Amino acid sequence: MSATKPALLPALFTGKCPNCRKGYVWQQKSVFPLKHLLQLKANCPVCGQRLVYERNNGAGINYALTIILFFLNLAWYWPVFGLSYDDNSVEYFLLTSIIIAILAQPWLMRLGRMIYLYLFIQFGKGAMR
Repeated sequence: MSATKPALLPALFTGKCPNCRKGYVWQQKSVFPLKHLLQLKANCPVCGQRLVYERNNGAGINYALTIILFFLNLAWYWPVFGLSYDDNSVEYFLLTSIIIAILAQPWLMRLGRMIYLYLFIQFGKGAMR
């Protein structure tokens, strides 16, 4: 009997190892305190996969996620409040988007790092204990 393959998206969003999708990769479950936000374990506790490859991986993906967040904000803001150059609605939209992006940054940074790991470590191809 073969074990079933764990689902990709739940493993990605919950911070599981890209190789086995079972071991938790972050040193702390919470994003707080922010000082320890991006600290990965050196190896997966379940399969032994090496997780730390370079110091700042995922920064470009974090930028892309922030831009996507701005467009998602536009998708709900425009139908609800509307945008026009005749009044200050564009400035209000930008202010709202910036506040949401700043508040979501800890989770976006972790998600960017996880996407980076999932792009470069294939499921079941790494170190197994």
